[in-house]
Amino acid sequence: MKQDLDSTKYQGGHAKQPPVEQLELLEEAKISELLPGIADQRFEASGVVARDGWFYVIFDNSTNIGCIKDGLRATEGNHLIEQNQGAAAGYEDIAYDPITNRFYLLIEVLPHFGNLVAKVEEYDEQFRYISSGWLDFPLDHPNKGLEGLTCIHQAGQTYLLGICEGNKCRGGAAGRKPGGGRIQIFRKDQDRWDHMGTMKLPKSLWFEDYSCLAVVDDRIAVVSQASSAAWIGRFSPSSWEVVDEGSVYRFPLDDKGKVLYCNIEGISRVDAARFVVVSDKAKVKEQSKRCCAKEMSIHVFKTPRHRENQ
Repeated sequence: MKQDLDSTKYQGGHAKQPPVEQLELLEEAKISELLPGIADQRFEASGVVARDGWFYVIFDNSTNIGCIKDGLRATEGNHLIEQNQGAAAGYEDIAYDPITNRFYLLIEVLPHFGNLVAKVEEYDEQFRYISSGWLDFPLDHPNKGLEGLTCIHQAGQTYLLGICEGNKCRGGAAGRKPGGGRIQIFRKDQDRWDHMGTMKLPKSLWFEDYSCLAVVDDRIAVVSQASSAAWIGRFSPSSWEVVDEGSVYRFPLDDKGKVLYCNIEGISRVDAARFVVVSDKAKVKEQSKRCCAKEMSIHVFKTPRHRENQ
């Protein structure tokens, strides 16, 4: 039986939830239409980061990195960066450190000395491989690991923040129970990333899963694929605690109130007004055909009325 997604589930699941505003779409395109000469390839997007007018997109079916100009036009400058020095499989997310000009590519979960942990590969600004390191946090499911990654600096230190796909970092039914969003905090120590703590998202947040996150200053954005919605709130960089309940915005619905954006994977802030997200391939056997309309695409949104405090 195919998944029949409708708007009621994404407004909190019960009558006590306040109405959820809708994000405003600015522009979008199929990734294959933006990369000249390679329109016949599949681009199962899993993460994106904005940097200096370009969107760097990674895929879970390829190790190559898509480089797409802001504006989403099929220009000659758009291209694929081929790289085969790191993982033999695709990546789950990408983060950028503007202080060191380093990119970090996330591998969701791998076996390591009897445990399941995530791994990060480090690249320079030309996407030349530098090193890799394990993220020192045990995961309990081979298909439910760290789903999103972002990089921040605090007190002269570089930190990676990784969001668990399941609530309370669990797989299965336990991971789909809302109210347990968790962001793990890591700091580099030679050839690994030490676990420094956990940031808890508000218990009131009704997301069934978490697919990506982005941080700018004290603002944090989190996206749920299953709930087709984004949460934007604030946190304290000194205490690593969320300091407000934030706001939830759903991705646009069709004219019948059905979900269109079924496979959102990555998010990155473009500027004060806009953020960019990407969509993975639709799950044909599980989802409605309408989900195919937005699959393997890149989208630019803003919050309603462009709220400056968001």
